Amino acid sequence: MARTARDIPDAELAILQQLWEQGPATIRQLTDTLYPRRGASAYATVQKLLERLEAKDCVRRRRTGQAHTFAATLEREELIGRRLQAMAEKLCGGSLTPLLTHLVRAKRLTARERQDLRTLIDELDRNNHGGRR
Repeated sequence: MARTARDIPDAELAILQQLWEQGPATIRQLTDTLYPRRGASAYATVQKLLERLEAKDCVRRRRTGQAHTFAATLEREELIGRRLQAMAEKLCGGSLTPLLTHLVRAKRLTARERQDLRTLIDELDRNNHGGRR
């Protein structure tokens, strides 16, 4: 099943964020992190969310003994790109420029972040123009 930017609700996104940050985990580990002190109902919730993510090809399950370990197969950058593109389509006629401009202006960037952006733009210019400006 093809996944889209809009098919990952916040509860599933919380699972993915844990897998991106901590790496592969069991249902119990995810439950303990996301829903401390919530018991069996929270375990069942996490299990259902993982089943949905697995059906969307966003996580993979590895069966080892009694425990099932889950790992993200959808990269954070891929989801960011899909969501930004969907937002650009919806609000800006498909152009990312207004979104990027707003993000850069709305948040005060550090000197390092500004330098990283300059480096990225220079790299893109070299790749698009064969090293010519």
